[in-house]
Amino acid sequence: MSAAPSRSATFSAAGPLSGCVAVPGDKSISHRSLMLGAIALGETVVDGLLEGEDVIATATAMRAMGATIERDGAGRWHIHGVGVGGLLQPATALDMGNSGTSTRLLMGLVASHPITATFIGDASLSKRPMARVTVPLSLMGAEFTASPGDRLPLMVRGLCPAVPIEYRLPVASAQVKSAVLLAGLNAPGITRVIEPVPTRDHSERMLRGFGADLVVEEGADGARIIALHGEAELRGQPIVVPGDPSSAAFPVVAALLVPGSDVTITNVGMNPTRAGLFDVLRAMGGSIEALNPREAGGEPVADLRVRHSVLRGIEVPPDVVPSMVDEFPILFVAAALAEGRTVMRGLEELRVKESDRIAVMARGLAACGVRLEELEDGLIIDGSGGGPIGGAGGVPTIAAELDHRIAMSFAVAGLASRHGVRIDDMAPVATSFPGFSALMASLGAIEREDAV
Repeated sequence: MSAAPSRSATFSAAGPLSGCVAVPGDKSISHRSLMLGAIALGETVVDGLLEGEDVIATATAMRAMGATIERDGAGRWHIHGVGVGGLLQPATALDMGNSGTSTRLLMGLVASHPITATFIGDASLSKRPMARVTVPLSLMGAEFTASPGDRLPLMVRGLCPAVPIEYRLPVASAQVKSAVLLAGLNAPGITRVIEPVPTRDHSERMLRGFGADLVVEEGADGARIIALHGEAELRGQPIVVPGDPSSAAFPVVAALLVPGSDVTITNVGMNPTRAGLFDVLRAMGGSIEALNPREAGGEPVADLRVRHSVLRGIEVPPDVVPSMVDEFPILFVAAALAEGRTVMRGLEELRVKESDRIAVMARGLAACGVRLEELEDGLIIDGSGGGPIGGAGGVPTIAAELDHRIAMSFAVAGLASRHGVRIDDMAPVATSFPGFSALMASLGAIEREDAV
């Protein structure tokens, strides 16, 4: 998967943001729609699939292992699966691009099939450790040959029948949970995953929807126990993908920060295991109104009306981290414009994302004149009190480290700055939010692309 040419740009705002927009489909649900559809019997039809590079990497990999996946002229995706246990040996390495979700979940699928697959990725993905997935999958019988540090390129040799296990997550991770459950689909007996802290539950919801025998119970210690009966037979389903709350986070925070703004984002997924950011922003004083709450494809959705608000610094409870782990970069930006101090801890997971998101955001915010303290597990930010960030030294340039969420977060920061903020490369944004620049421009953001 070839990398897109780099593209630097400067973001600023000339006035209030306004309008009604829709964000792309949920990335987590889009990945799982393709994977489960590819191992189900019959046809799965998906409306609203996110057509970003990460999800396309999943589609390409599932085709390489035998599934038929096509997009029709109306934008619907049609998936004809091979059945659980029916994945075929891929002829070449599976190129995951920048997608950690594709990589870790597909390792789970391969782990319980009698095939061998090699996973490769771009420079950013190849820096990310995979041990948290390879450890439990090894207990199920899969064999791994990885690059130093349990990194890509990495070869998986699956075992069929795999060994069902009971696995307690040492760190809250929906990706690890999902990888083990996906491996358990083709293992005899019951595979159990115990999570001390609830993480996003799209896998559980969708596995049930496809017909898997899956039960969720609460343990004596308050932990969540997910039990999956293996050798499952999944059936193709119609799926409607809601708007991605992680993508909606960017126009939401932009509208809160830019004076006079009034923005509506339609059809946003409001799954409580994903919507922590909106609760935190409301606790900071943000005006975020959920309109027309409803259900789509088994997931709660709503339209969000967001108006400019004076935010107040708070101490963010660590127990909300799993429900908004991907949204902390943009929350850091919101905190930078709030009144008073915001304390955010329990964020160790951010150091092993597409970049070290704590360190990269800290450097970028400091370059914008924000007062902060970097902790091992988070940040303490002293906000500007609502005034624009950025010093008198002109436009700061931010190194986004090939991280799509870093790039979009600083694009939003530029809208609440004195002179704008320049991001060194906006190209990685296409992995999760194609059309980000056009959407923000439709609300009133100004983007000046640098000459090559």
